[in-house]
Amino acid sequence: MFQHDNEATSGLVLKNLTLAYDNATIVEGLDLSIPQRTFTVLLGRNGSGKSTVLKACVGLLRPKSGTVLLDDRPLSQFGARERARRIALLPQGPVAPEGLSVLDLVRQGRYPHRTLLARWSPLDDEACDEALELTRMADLRERPLENLSGGQRQRAWIAMALAQQTDILLLDEPTTFLDLAHQAEVMDLITTLVKHGKKTIVAVLHDINQAARHANHIVMFKAGKLVSQGAPNDVMRRETIRNVFDIDPEIIHDQKTNAKFILV
Repeated sequence: MFQHDNEATSGLVLKNLTLAYDNATIVEGLDLSIPQRTFTVLLGRNGSGKSTVLKACVGLLRPKSGTVLLDDRPLSQFGARERARRIALLPQGPVAPEGLSVLDLVRQGRYPHRTLLARWSPLDDEACDEALELTRMADLRERPLENLSGGQRQRAWIAMALAQQTDILLLDEPTTFLDLAHQAEVMDLITTLVKHGKKTIVAVLHDINQAARHANHIVMFKAGKLVSQGAPNDVMRRETIRNVFDIDPEIIHDQKTNAKFILV
């Protein structure tokens, strides 16, 4: 697990990061330290660079310039398996082969810990069982994925990522296409994993009120630039939201939850 010492530089840190696809620059000059053992949400309009940042954080996109550091070490120095033992990414809208069971899917999360000729071990079983229990999918382990509800299917994918046993979990739009009840299930699961599982979770979300309710830390992007970051109540300001989303919101302070929400 990550140590609390020197938290300003340990964990996941992006320094002067510029990201591009071919000649199109998406993110430019980004400096960002991800708070450890917290839930961080990346917000911004489509095309602002949120998902691109996640790809760079897991090593799927090589920076045009700048550096991604993991515990003070450049991510580029990690091998693929070593990265996958430290950081898990669940992309938006993952697809599995037809007929795959929940348990079959979750077992895929063990690949960073296994060599080509290694036998399945009790440690692998333990990791999968723990992931299924955490996501409340143990009773559905034999169920084919296509027979699950949207929320159950998303929890199965998160269980696969948890089976990697990483300290850092990256989620790209984990609540997209889910109804409100299933969105709430996923957000409650994320909160539990941070609070009790001591995970560092970074998610791209589109629902700003969802972020305000559940996140510990919010980062707002506009056109590849970091505009604002901090605790939700510090970031949820009318002028900031107007700048990032080009809307003129009404800010509501919920006394029960002490969270700020927007009305448009």
